[in-house]
Formats: sequence, C-alpha cells, structure tokens
Amino acid sequence: MTLSRAFAAVRFLFGAVTLVAVGIQLGIHIGHGFSVLNFFSYFTNLSNIFAAVVLVVESVLTWRGKDLGPAWALLRCISVVCMALVGIVFSALLRDVDLGALLPWINTWLHYVMPVAIVADWLITPPRHAIPYKRVLIAIAFPLVYLAYSLIRGAAISWYAYPFLNPADGGYGAVLLTCLIIAVAFVAMTLLIMALGNWLGRRITGRPVAASVDGSRG
Repeated sequence: MTLSRAFAAVRFLFGAVTLVAVGIQLGIHIGHGFSVLNFFSYFTNLSNIFAAVVLVVESVLTWRGKDLGPAWALLRCISVVCMALVGIVFSALLRDVDLGALLPWINTWLHYVMPVAIVADWLITPPRHAIPYKRVLIAIAFPLVYLAYSLIRGAAISWYAYPFLNPADGGYGAVLLTCLIIAVAFVAMTLLIMALGNWLGRRITGRPVAASVDGSRG
C-alpha cells in the first residue's frame, strides 16, 4: 500500500466514524421527541457532516488516483476552517453548557477529535493546488449564511442553537457583537489556513510563490 493510499484509508475511517456518530446522535435526538430541523441547525453537526463527506470523497478519489483540482482545495479549506472554529468556539464558550442527550463519546469525537484530526490532515497533507486569497469571500459565505439563518429562524420560533445567539441573554447588541467577532475570526482563520496550505503545498510541489497569490498557476 502506498503512502497516499494509507492516508486515504485513514481519512475514510475518520469520515465514516463521524457520519456514524452523527447518525447515532440524530436517532437519540428523534427518540427524545426533539426537532430534526433543530438538530441540523447546530453548526457543529453541519460542520462535522461537511468535513466527513469531504474526507470520504477525497479518500475514494485519492485511492483511485484521481487528481483533486483547485476547487476541491478550496472546498477542503472551508471544511478545515469550520472544524477548527468548532473546536475553538466549543472550548471557549460552550464546554460548560448543558449538552442534554449528547453522548459523551460523541461529544468528544465531534468537538475535540475531529477538529484536531482535520487540521492535522491539512498540515500533514496540504493541497497540491494553490488557493488564491481572494477566494476568502467564497469561504466565509457558509458561516455568514448560517448566522443569518440562525438569527432569523430563532426570532421566528424562539429557539437558538447556541446561547450566544439568543438576544434574551444580553440583547441584540451583544448578539451582533458576537456575530461580528465570529465573522472576523472566521476570516482570519481562513486566511491562516490558506496561507499554511499554500506554503506547505509549495514546499511539496515546488510551485512558484505567485501561484498562491493570484491563482494563475498550480
């Protein structure tokens, strides 16, 4: 087995375990009579599903020797940023929050293991195609849409996935400030992940520095 196939097998394993964990937790969620839409309104669940699908698809394509192009590099970058922020935000703001029916091992896997694994995978096997920094606007679309959805839906049904999005805990001023901080953190994290991926990828492929800036090569 080649090294690339070995990494592909590990990626598939992590992706599969994550999807199984989310599936188990969804079953528990439904069993307690909770809303399915609420379940899929948690950024943690969405990000883990997204990252798991990216891992599984990439593992299959890599195993078959397929070249993963620039668009895939950006998609993978977005999944890395999302998972990094899942780990950071949970550790900073949510680790003491009541997690209800969330199983301890699934909590550990989704909030700790996967964020570390996804970031480590990016650093160990960086993308072979450079990501132009101007693509940051595409990368931040997902969290911005998520925040807008959460605030609009929360106001309509009086339910929020996370306490820091609930205006009842400090008013809309506090919520907007939190959203601004999250947006800035997401942009900063995206640029950092892009920079690391481009730099590490350049060391592996030997592509020119200009490729990581304007995307015209590599």
